[in-house]
Amino acid sequence: MEKQQPGLKPFFSLLLSTNIPKLALTIGLIASVITTLAGLAIPLLTRKLVDGFSVSSLSIPFIITIGAVFIAQAVISGVSTYLLAAAGQTIVARLREKMWIKLIRLPVSYFDKQQSGESVSRIVNDTGIVKDLVSQHFPQFVSGLISIIGAIIILFIMDWKMTLLMLISVPITMAIMIPLGKKMGAISRGLQDETANFTGDIQQTLSEIRLMKASNAETFEEQKGINGIHKLLGFGLKEAKIFAMIAPIMYFVVMLVIVMIIGYGGIRVANGEMSTGTLIAFLLYLFQIIFPITSFAMFFTQLQKAKGATERMIGILELPLEEGQEGLELSITNESIYVKNISFAYEENEPILQNISFAAHPGEMIAFAGPSGGGKTTMFGLLERFYEPTSGEILIGDASIHQLSLSSWRSQIGYVSQESAMMAGTIRENLCYGLGNKDTISDDRLWEVAKMAYADDFIRSFANGLDTEVGERGVKLSGGQRQRIAIARAFLRNPRVLMMDEATASLDSQSEGIVQQALARLMEGRTTFVIAHRLSTIVDADKIIFIEKGEITGIGKHHELIRTHSLYREFAAQQLA
Repeated sequence: MEKQQPGLKPFFSLLLSTNIPKLALTIGLIASVITTLAGLAIPLLTRKLVDGFSVSSLSIPFIITIGAVFIAQAVISGVSTYLLAAAGQTIVARLREKMWIKLIRLPVSYFDKQQSGESVSRIVNDTGIVKDLVSQHFPQFVSGLISIIGAIIILFIMDWKMTLLMLISVPITMAIMIPLGKKMGAISRGLQDETANFTGDIQQTLSEIRLMKASNAETFEEQKGINGIHKLLGFGLKEAKIFAMIAPIMYFVVMLVIVMIIGYGGIRVANGEMSTGTLIAFLLYLFQIIFPITSFAMFFTQLQKAKGATERMIGILELPLEEGQEGLELSITNESIYVKNISFAYEENEPILQNISFAAHPGEMIAFAGPSGGGKTTMFGLLERFYEPTSGEILIGDASIHQLSLSSWRSQIGYVSQESAMMAGTIRENLCYGLGNKDTISDDRLWEVAKMAYADDFIRSFANGLDTEVGERGVKLSGGQRQRIAIARAFLRNPRVLMMDEATASLDSQSEGIVQQALARLMEGRTTFVIAHRLSTIVDADKIIFIEKGEITGIGKHHELIRTHSLYREFAAQQLA
């Protein structure tokens, strides 16, 4: 069964939600109407000049009036074009604002399922389609409609027989253009989807360029990109075929009507039933009817594209926000964290964690150990509130974690991962990321936290110091340097709770030693959660939680698990021997 296409109501509702600049749009449309009406007077003026032309009739006031009318029309047309374009640009800017604000507040689970490039395409390409409709095609449709109605009324007054003959072209043209417009709409929707997929693919490839080159995957990605380009080419060629049909058909219809008008009109002129000026005026009005009708096909095509784009944008805008946008602003200093019977699954019937319970008291170091895929990183995701548990709860003291707003909770957490994620920009911008205006944090404070993280020496070695560009994802820095900047960032945030996903696992021995010292300094006095890939880093933990296949199979200190947990004892024998 064919999927029912969305109606116009969602499209108009979305436009109205952007608080349309009504004054600019109204003035622009009025100016466009004035220009159209002025254009309707030109054939009448032409008839007068042709039928009653003489040198003596060309008085100075008449010439000045004609010139002033043309200049005024040009100025009004320019004002109309600018105001309509400004209205369209304003609408698309507000749509993009709504989309962007929504996207960055969607839960992590949404981005687990969607390519980032596809979301980018929705913000950039789909909103651009709406802009073109509002600022270009809609005004052309309105002015064209006025032009057609005005021209037909004038023509009926001038000569109703010739008008009826000329109007034969209208149903012929509509019969051809409407099905072609529907076909074009279907092609355009396919093109939008393919553009979004292609954008997502190339963005992913370019963002992982090192993986691609290290894997000798150039040939694979080259072919993948070429396939995407060829799919876009296919849609482009289908559009070209439609246009290739429209142009000659319209040319044939126009020429047929012109020949009929000239032939019939010529006979009437010869018989004295019509003046030559009237015949010329008829031909000019014919063009004012035919050409707007051809532009209607583009309007309805663009409307179909905008409806499709609207459906996709509304699909994103209607998604539920990440839970916890509103809530209490509470300090968790000296509060214990209780995890009670937490279960979680990314997909139904595929549990990742089952009945996880533990407590973390202020200042304790809690380590998670166990085989890969056991659910350790997922537990971190739940503590960060990237995901919501399917059952169970997390408490801060006596309060549920959900009573706190996300901003309050996350502002009190410092997270240092293996990857040490960094944004393109300077070291200063990365240190201050998420802390508001970087200009409010003094250089002395930045150098202080850099020194605490043992990062000040290598930062000073750069010519631009704190203003050194780190490159996309920090590629201009070594792994150890990125880790120390991440630790310095955590010092700057002064978190109550620290979360570390084995922050030294991928470092060389020299860097590891420095980073371990920085981490030890950072952990002092803070409740710390650690994912341990190497047991040597957690032997002094206050509590080690051993997770296998989503369940806790052991909990205690190192020496206790050595005695009571066979798999932990096996891990220790392999790593600590």
